[in-house]
Amino acid sequence: MRTLLVSTYELGHQPLHVASPAAALLAAGHEVRCLDLSLEPWGSELVDWAEAVAFSVPMHTAMRLAAVAARQVRRRRPKLPICVYGLYAPVARDAEIAAVADRAIAGEYEPALVDWFGELEERGRDGTPDAPEERTAGPPAPTLHLGRTEFGIPARHLLPPLERYAHLVLDGEERPVGYVEATHGCRHRCRHCPLPVVYDGALRVVARNTVLADVEALVAMGARHITFGDADFLNGPGHALRIVRAMHERFPDLTFDCTVKVEHVLDHAHLWPELAASGCLFVVTAIETLNDEILARLDKGHNAADAADAVALLREHRIEPRPTFLPFTPWTRIDDVLELLEFVVEYELVGNVDPVQLSLRLLLPQGSLLLERPDPILAGALGPYDQERLTYTWSSPDPMVDLLQARLAELVERSAADGDRPGLTFERVRAAVLEVSGRPDAVELAMPSGSVEGRPRMTEPWFC
Repeated sequence: MRTLLVSTYELGHQPLHVASPAAALLAAGHEVRCLDLSLEPWGSELVDWAEAVAFSVPMHTAMRLAAVAARQVRRRRPKLPICVYGLYAPVARDAEIAAVADRAIAGEYEPALVDWFGELEERGRDGTPDAPEERTAGPPAPTLHLGRTEFGIPARHLLPPLERYAHLVLDGEERPVGYVEATHGCRHRCRHCPLPVVYDGALRVVARNTVLADVEALVAMGARHITFGDADFLNGPGHALRIVRAMHERFPDLTFDCTVKVEHVLDHAHLWPELAASGCLFVVTAIETLNDEILARLDKGHNAADAADAVALLREHRIEPRPTFLPFTPWTRIDDVLELLEFVVEYELVGNVDPVQLSLRLLLPQGSLLLERPDPILAGALGPYDQERLTYTWSSPDPMVDLLQARLAELVERSAADGDRPGLTFERVRAAVLEVSGRPDAVELAMPSGSVEGRPRMTEPWFC
């Protein structure tokens, strides 16, 4: 069957969540083409060629973009079967998605995708090709698959080369980056995260040999750095360490980064010397906020003191922390944002933080665990569901917080478009926060020398 897999956005890296199911579909005998809309334009010939289309939706932004693209497909081919699959497939309960998607698959989606395309192929043999599943009055109920799956080596040859994706910036040069995952899911249940909605604390391991074979293929394609994109690389610390050891033995000059929860940075302190010696340059870690009450509401598993300790521990082993933040929530006060900026300066993190992180606002998609627990502040802040943005709207009890968030979002977007240095953007952000707080003349912490430039980073800023 002629199958088209489409990625709209995967954080600037070559989309694993298209390459992996492509391999499974090829193995099942289907004819597969892949399209990455972050780099490649729509071509009507591809849509006309396909007998079914599946959109990868591993994150919120990808789902929003997929909804737009799927509507374009539906207008051109009204009867073409369309599927959305990935972490954000549960959002397909939204009416806007339901209008264009016949099937939604979450969790370990490869077997379900193979089955779906197989069913469509069989239906075509029966004389009803190019026919979508019978539509009901409501949205499609997402199909959830958490069974253990044998993963093949991703079919990366169907995608644009690594040179067209985000690079690592290090020592004045840009290095091609490959993206792999050693595990799926997460053992934790942070309440603002989409992972527990799908995996509910479950973890699925990708076989070590499969991960290493994918790394080898990426190196052959020119990768000089590997990003381990697991939700938390140390959810399975033994598995992670075995992969890193083998990778370093085969490719001693290859560097890498990974994502690790603050609590796991501290709980597995004994691992960092070996990880550093094996090429770990930086660790993405979700600090979110320094307000301990908000961290408790989010079930983050750490507090502000832990965040400071994690930064110090990583630095002790010459690994740079790259914090991610969630500065704006219904519980946020202006002082919380000020405290976050002071933390960034005090711990010399200006060059480690993508400026977009300073403006992010809590998303509340359908199914968010935050909506399950009674919370008077959140209940009072909630507004209607925004079908375009795929989130419930909310307003801060303090209108100045909403004003500040909108101002910072505009500021960092403009700075990114202009190519401004992160240090300059940070200074503008801090000035805006001080002005809105009513303290434009407040004494500012001096920005430490070396805290801005020279830190390893990606050319694509991180956001969800």
